[in-house]
Amino acid sequence: MYLTFRLFLALLLISVQSIAIAQQRSASMIRAETKEAESRLAHLGYWTGAVDGVFDSATRSALIAFQKWEGRPITGQLTLDELEAIRTSASPTVRDVGYAHVEVDLDRQVLLMVSEDGGVRVLPVSTGNDKPFTDEGQESISYTPRGRFIVYEKEVGWHTGSLGSVYYANDISGGIAIHGSRNVATEPASHGCIRIPMFAAREVSKLLPVGTIVLVYDQLSFVSAKEWVENPKLKQAALLNIAITDDDDDADTIATKSRSFGIKKARAKMIRA
Repeated sequence: MYLTFRLFLALLLISVQSIAIAQQRSASMIRAETKEAESRLAHLGYWTGAVDGVFDSATRSALIAFQKWEGRPITGQLTLDELEAIRTSASPTVRDVGYAHVEVDLDRQVLLMVSEDGGVRVLPVSTGNDKPFTDEGQESISYTPRGRFIVYEKEVGWHTGSLGSVYYANDISGGIAIHGSRNVATEPASHGCIRIPMFAAREVSKLLPVGTIVLVYDQLSFVSAKEWVENPKLKQAALLNIAITDDDDDADTIATKSRSFGIKKARAKMIRA
């Protein structure tokens, strides 16, 4: 009986040790898989943050951007199936090449920062959901305008309006801005702005100086800005037109401009969110 009990204890100890080793091995494998996914996603152009094997908010953001681009279920979870898909996928392709600019694909809900040589850095976004909303008694539509725009004004840090807070806003059209948000849904959910993840907002702002070209499009609309690049006077004229329009705006007037120009800047700080 005594020997049987000792044998039982020995087997139990071996079993516990085996489970502990298996758990350690599993954690090690998961970290290795996460690091492989981060490395591959970063190579493809997705903004992953540090490639360290830690599945943090930046890693999840990159994975969501990948899932959006590839038309996969948007889970934000790294499974073996997702890892295999990452291993066999190609980099996202942009609509315009040959000059540095930003593209916002409204169908896929991603933002692509495009370098002059065609390289990309990709982030998930959440844009206008086309639903009506009321702000200070004025009814509007949560619409993100399509077209070619220019970053014409920037803000540092947090700014709060009646519809919420924005972080490092980069204005491109009246009250429409690219800005950091604590709530970047996996589907369109903003009042018209282009929300980006908080972890990247400050760096994005640094990379989008005043004058940066931004192309916003869906499957039915796309406008190239190559003629602006080929003839800088046209781009300068567009910037000047924005400045004149802003000077002429009456702060007491609540109105909506053409769909290609968004909401009046007079309401910018109220509308952005």
